[in-house]
Amino acid sequence: MAEYPVPTPEEIAEQKAARSAAYRQSQTFRNLVVALLASLVVVAIIFFAVPRGTPAPRPRIDVAEVAERVADTYQRDVVVPEIPPSWGVNVAEVQAGAPSVWQVVYTPDEVSFLDLVQAFDGDDTWAAQQLGGAAPTGTVTIDGIVWAEYEISNPDAHGNVSYALGTQAGPDHVLLYGSASPETAADLAGRIADQVRALQEEAK
Repeated sequence: MAEYPVPTPEEIAEQKAARSAAYRQSQTFRNLVVALLASLVVVAIIFFAVPRGTPAPRPRIDVAEVAERVADTYQRDVVVPEIPPSWGVNVAEVQAGAPSVWQVVYTPDEVSFLDLVQAFDGDDTWAAQQLGGAAPTGTVTIDGIVWAEYEISNPDAHGNVSYALGTQAGPDHVLLYGSASPETAADLAGRIADQVRALQEEAK
């Protein structure tokens, strides 16, 4: 009859420790798998719960309404053109300063912009500063209003501005500038000609 050696207390303790270590290791791995699966479930819920689709379009800025508030605040006439329905408006606001400036940023199409700015008590010196020191390259008459014409040779160095028109409207200076074509700028100039003329007449 074979005799089996009786393990010593030390061997018994080592065996128990080894089994405990293996159990703890298996539990740690199992817990890690459970935590990973739970994280994936949470991510999936968030992903599928977030609404998809295109965001709602921003409400169109009512330039005339904003201009009316500006006119009341500053007690002066504010230039507001009637624009084609296809044009967008990104900004309509007053930039306070010396001088304060009424500014509307139009987007005639998807790739260009055209700013209309009316500097309260501004002049052609202010216009040159606004255009990064650019000087007029000539003049053009649009609907009876003589405008200084600016052809910017390096638009990248002037905030992507390639063309501008400026004229004195009584105490204020009106400047049209941006990346839009000269024809588009001339179109906008024609749309505000009567208002510019009225400001010029009031100053006489």
